[in-house]
Amino acid sequence: MTKIAIVYHSGYGHTAKVAEHVFKGAADTGADVTLYKAEDLASPDTGPWDELATADAIIFGSPTYMGSASAPMKQFMDASSKSWFADAWKDKIAAGFTNSGALAGDKSSTLAQFATLAGQHGMIWVNFGMKPGFNASAHEFEGALNRAGHATGLATQALTDLSAEDGPDAADLKTAELFGKRVAEVTERWVRGKA
Repeated sequence: MTKIAIVYHSGYGHTAKVAEHVFKGAADTGADVTLYKAEDLASPDTGPWDELATADAIIFGSPTYMGSASAPMKQFMDASSKSWFADAWKDKIAAGFTNSGALAGDKSSTLAQFATLAGQHGMIWVNFGMKPGFNASAHEFEGALNRAGHATGLATQALTDLSAEDGPDAADLKTAELFGKRVAEVTERWVRGKA
């Protein structure tokens, strides 16, 4: 059974909701999935770093604030330098997701930060692999999967005047589950191939 860690930060609960749906999609494949809060990994000397070292994949998640990952997520990223020195994450699968109030919202910048972090650690980055669901006049916005059209990772939207109870909407949460499923399936193939 593959082990997948999801490390995320959520400022208002929206990104936590996305993380839970990524978790569901990955767990539905039979993977052993665990959610970790970035705040619990703010220091390289405290927190479940050993658990991340034993995972087959790490999925990074954060809201996009002012065009980049949130400060607590960035603190986790910086604290991962101790794992970098030890090559603790080398050849693990990596992927990322982000959420913001705007449909685009410079989320690509956050996904690029995660991909760069994975590259620094020698990890294998998994893209989303899903075509945009809202790119033609015949498509409807409501219910469209991957409607923001991000390929590097998962990007969802939670309108800023809605609580985490009301956003992201069902289509984005379904997209999150499909993303979790994809990462889990790629991880399983990777682990099987290494064996």
